[in-house]
Amino acid sequence: MTETSSAVVFPANGRRICSRCVLPEIQPHITMDDQGVCTLCREHAEQERTPMFLESDFIKILNKTKGKHRYDCLVMCSGGKDSTAALYFMKERYKCNPLAFTFDHGFEQSDSLANVRRAVEKLGVDYVFFKTNYMKDMFKKLIKSKSKAVICHPCSIWYMDLAYTMAKRFDAPIIIAGWTKGQSKKQEVMSNCGCNVHQPEYRAMAEETQRFLDEELDGMAKYKNFPRTMEIMLKRAKKRHKAMVLSPHWFLPYGPDEYVEIIRKNLDWGYTEQSYPRKSTNCLLNFVSVHNSMRDFGYTHYHVEMSKLIRQGELSRDEALKNLDMGFDDTLLNSILGELDLNVDAIR
Repeated sequence: MTETSSAVVFPANGRRICSRCVLPEIQPHITMDDQGVCTLCREHAEQERTPMFLESDFIKILNKTKGKHRYDCLVMCSGGKDSTAALYFMKERYKCNPLAFTFDHGFEQSDSLANVRRAVEKLGVDYVFFKTNYMKDMFKKLIKSKSKAVICHPCSIWYMDLAYTMAKRFDAPIIIAGWTKGQSKKQEVMSNCGCNVHQPEYRAMAEETQRFLDEELDGMAKYKNFPRTMEIMLKRAKKRHKAMVLSPHWFLPYGPDEYVEIIRKNLDWGYTEQSYPRKSTNCLLNFVSVHNSMRDFGYTHYHVEMSKLIRQGELSRDEALKNLDMGFDDTLLNSILGELDLNVDAIR
């Protein structure tokens, strides 16, 4: 990254970066050999290649419940390319009756929400929009306490619990996410909702997030019943409503470049003005989460996802490094933190 007076720059922390993927050395979970190749890349090279799920498998799953419920599926749609494409494919390719669902915890970008509105209008699908400030006190507590917990992790527990609640309310047997192959590890991801915290890449982050949830929420009455782990959330949610969580991107032969062109042409979709990583669409608080993860760990969950895509041959290392370049500054961070009555001093 080119240093400027206003750019967010992290000093070298002495960690080596894998010569094949983009993960740093994360002792004791991930180490490098003499050639600078990380444990995960070595293990991947040694594993017997097995085919990913076939699209025919996905169609069989859909056909078991299609037409038997009020909606065939609930599609979590943020307005990003992956979730918007997931909504498009569920309606147009798989001929389902989807219910589009968007949540806004106070940090969704207006460009993203506009993408969703255009998509549901052009596809002619039903749409539920849910806005709440429920998570803001937790976000503020996490940041003010100087916790190393990753903001996105408790948020994912919350929104997956919310998705199950909505799926039950609107009688949808399947929850569709826009998770990519980089967010997938076959069946483990389907049961852990997109991020397997037991994998070595996530272990250090997961330990800090667990510490925050266990120790910092006790004095906050509104979060008394907040699930402390994704597993607890899933156990509770599945008692209320049995729904499978899937992403069409695990099964489709399309990559992002291909389906971006499809949704641009058919849904008038566009990238947000501000994004991290490059060519992505995430909420504004994601910038703070990325800043803190780089500060505390030297990498983010996007480094993990892109490293998986590199190993799978879906992305080049050079492209991943370009996508992960941090080009945002204190002005942006201050404007986001101001929504929590904080400023950049809180994350230094």
